[in-house]
Amino acid sequence: MNSNVYRRLDAAAAALLLLWVGMVLAFAFLIAPLLFSAIPSRDLAGMIAGRVVSRLDWAAFAAFGGATGLVLLPRYLQELGDEDLLGPLRLWGAAAIVALLVCFASTFIVSPKLHALRALMNAPVETLAPDSPERAAYHKAHGISRQFMGLRLLLALGLAAGVTVLPKGKA
Repeated sequence: MNSNVYRRLDAAAAALLLLWVGMVLAFAFLIAPLLFSAIPSRDLAGMIAGRVVSRLDWAAFAAFGGATGLVLLPRYLQELGDEDLLGPLRLWGAAAIVALLVCFASTFIVSPKLHALRALMNAPVETLAPDSPERAAYHKAHGISRQFMGLRLLLALGLAAGVTVLPKGKA
């Protein structure tokens, strides 16, 4: 492959990652505040927001997986002959694997725990006492979920920027 093909594949990978970042930022700064201000029940607004986050989790798999495929697959055979133990492609690949692991943990560990805690509650979250153990557990799981989303945002931005330093092959 020539360098133009690599540039196009890298641009497509960066576009996938930045598209996902845009979706998350739109949700965080436009949709979620609108939901919580327009819907009278915070519980209902939270339930809708949770469904959006679930879809963003699956979109993250698509973005990180697609970008990883676009960047790593064409370069795989080229990189096999290199003597370097640690090059930009291997670092990028390691970061992509971390991002996919964070997606997995968020989708299959954190989100189900959050939904299970919510299902155990007999009342909306806002009606529980501030010192209630159920409310504390829910807020802790919600905080972890937000931290995972933030980590994925940083990884997506780093990976999108990182494609600029990847080897582009022979001109």
